[in-house]
Amino acid sequence: MAEQRDYYEVLGVSKDATDSDIKKAYRKVAKKYHPDINPEDDSAAHKFREATEAYEVLSDASKRQQYDQFGHAAFSQGGPGHGGFSGGFDFGDMGDMFGDIFGDFFGGGGGRRSSSNGPRKGASLRASIELDFEEAVFGSEKELNITVSDECEVCHGSGAKEGTHAETCSQCGGAGQVRYNQQTILGTVSSVRTCPTCQGSGKIIKEKCEACAGAGYVKKRKKISVSIPAGIDNGQTIRLKGKGEPGENGGPRGDILLTIYIRPHAMFERHGTDIYYKMKITFSQAALGAEIEVPTLDNKVKYNIDPGTQTGTRFRLRGKGVPYLNHSKTRGDQYVDVIVETPTKLNQRQREAFEELAEAFGEETTSNKKKKGIFDKMKDAFE
Repeated sequence: MAEQRDYYEVLGVSKDATDSDIKKAYRKVAKKYHPDINPEDDSAAHKFREATEAYEVLSDASKRQQYDQFGHAAFSQGGPGHGGFSGGFDFGDMGDMFGDIFGDFFGGGGGRRSSSNGPRKGASLRASIELDFEEAVFGSEKELNITVSDECEVCHGSGAKEGTHAETCSQCGGAGQVRYNQQTILGTVSSVRTCPTCQGSGKIIKEKCEACAGAGYVKKRKKISVSIPAGIDNGQTIRLKGKGEPGENGGPRGDILLTIYIRPHAMFERHGTDIYYKMKITFSQAALGAEIEVPTLDNKVKYNIDPGTQTGTRFRLRGKGVPYLNHSKTRGDQYVDVIVETPTKLNQRQREAFEELAEAFGEETTSNKKKKGIFDKMKDAFE
């Protein structure tokens, strides 16, 4: 008898694999070697049985613990497993699971859904809106124009022509699903598919409403009020619950996922909950110090510039930034980067003042260099 392979090796997972990892690995191996995909291939059939055996053990917490402790001996005759390995799944209990794994082989979508014509939530819609900088910072009330489906006023959502009604689907008996049995090498596998006749609704409309073409709903342009929370950032999404497409069979409406885009500000730059601002000051203010007024999102505040302040100096105004989303009483800070501005147009008095300043500092400039040249010539002439 051939030696049994390690179950973890069979599924290609590590010994610390999660239940989800094990299930995904089994699905992959089982689909690859399923007998319906590999007819008359004994090797594939063996690998399929091997994977199924491994999955039965590793997907069961108790069996997995025994296997980790005793290996294959845990399920041998008289071993710690008491009764040994069952040799396969209980297909009566596991039919839905196999329908989920192998449903695509038989044309189905999966076997876990109990009833496709039960209440289902409607589809969500996506939309976007542009906000001014301050609207995003402090919150605002906006109006969104969007096209959504509303109940048809003629048939009141039934989809049937006036005076008629939808009938129960004869193929699925109103269940919206049909079950198919597939004979495999391991026995009968059941899979559940959406009824092809009624498309899962469980009903057949023979005479459709002309206003909505049998859909039960018509598209309408609507205005929806939106409360923008303070502190919303660019690219974030607001969920408007129950404002999307209508549900099916009594299910709730879907949502609207509203993405926020923020127009840039002329002065401020935002990073998270902090605001950045570039503040220009004069040479005199930088050298001597000064009390300046700094614009903020709320108003102007006074700040004392220290003497000798250089370009690139940064100071912080606490609590003058953006409110935290959903915690509007807490705010970020405002950072101010100082730029010492060089004057470009000087009148005569200003020029003379700068020349005197340069002379006091012993600095040579284009202006005082020229003056020094003339004085030197006159001095030379009298000597």
